[in-house]
Amino acid sequence: MVKFEYLKPKSIDEAISLHQSHGQKAKYIAGGTDVMVKIKEGKISPQYLISLRHLQGLGRIIYKDGELRIGAMVTHRMLELSPVIRKEFPILTDSTANIGSVQIRNVATIGGNIINAVPSADGAIPLITLGAEVRIRGPKGERSMALEDIFIGPGQTLLEAGEILLEFIIPKLPPHTGGAYCKHTRRAAMELPILGVAVRISLADDMKTCTEARIGLGVLAPTPMRAQNAESILKGRKLEEKILKRAGEIAAGECKARDSVRGEAWYRRAMVEILVPRLTKVAMERAG
Repeated sequence: MVKFEYLKPKSIDEAISLHQSHGQKAKYIAGGTDVMVKIKEGKISPQYLISLRHLQGLGRIIYKDGELRIGAMVTHRMLELSPVIRKEFPILTDSTANIGSVQIRNVATIGGNIINAVPSADGAIPLITLGAEVRIRGPKGERSMALEDIFIGPGQTLLEAGEILLEFIIPKLPPHTGGAYCKHTRRAAMELPILGVAVRISLADDMKTCTEARIGLGVLAPTPMRAQNAESILKGRKLEEKILKRAGEIAAGECKARDSVRGEAWYRRAMVEILVPRLTKVAMERAG
């Protein structure tokens, strides 16, 4: 049994100070659904767990003037049930409603899901597709960056020692914008995805011509990625069937799928080719 001391700071600055004091012996803990499993499996053995649970301001969803701010301590269940998210950002509901069980979603946080940085993290792909930025604070001060830039490898991010992810900021989206996400699995039950695909589309006033497109892919590279070549095929064009099909083919070629116990590379590429056009149509409907 691993023994550790559980610390409950009352402010972000106190949490950072505690981490500086204990160094590599300390680990931040949010919902704990990843950290406690790693401790149980012997992958990590911190002597101090610094809880972020009660830090003020990290558990809020704020939607104002078209900008969405999601605190890192917001749980997946909060996102799933939020009326604002369901109405304005259903792409996030698509992802959070299928993460683990209700019990897991009640405690697991969106910040923890991102910082864990596994290629199969469902929360990352829709947020990247929405153009989310992250706000971070640590011993050296505060900084921001695009979410898609934070990942550097499986389980690895650009966060430095002692830094805390504070919130996600999604800027105001253009008019006539819609998005959709699909977690593709072998069965309709608690399971890690074989792959995840998200599409966000903005349309001109004719509701047919694409003015902006973002396509996010998960479990198809060492880190969450965007299919930027496929995006460029859609932008500025009327979204007819042949264009959507071509975008799916290009996205399948862009991904870096590999064989694993959950699915082979050829199958993952084939599903990207199918899902990109399908989700683009859903995003178009939601844009209307």
